[in-house]
Amino acid sequence: MPGQMVHVEIPAGDTAKAREFWGGLFGWQFQAFEGSPTEYHMTRFSDTQGGAIMEGDGGASGPRVYFDVDDINASSAKVKELGGEAGEAMPVPGMGWFSVNKDNQGNEFGLWQNDPEASM
Repeated sequence: MPGQMVHVEIPAGDTAKAREFWGGLFGWQFQAFEGSPTEYHMTRFSDTQGGAIMEGDGGASGPRVYFDVDDINASSAKVKELGGEAGEAMPVPGMGWFSVNKDNQGNEFGLWQNDPEASM
């Protein structure tokens, strides 16, 4: 459903401690995402929502929320039309496409399009 929050990334300087914290707080179970260029541990909240602890500077930019879209290219064009900055769509093979963007106030957010046919 367009506009639904589908994923959140939480950056951490120490991903093991972050997984311990968030797992202890909410009972989240994490699995390493193989093939990522940085340390990335995913969890599921529901059938359509999930999150990840990712290697990062631990909060300098804060969590990044991803929103579902039907067409990532059309949505990126709309971001630009509305005065924001749209990042390039990048594939997650076999899963879909994502882009990192900024709204017209400089707030970072992501767009996600499901596409099991996505490939490099």
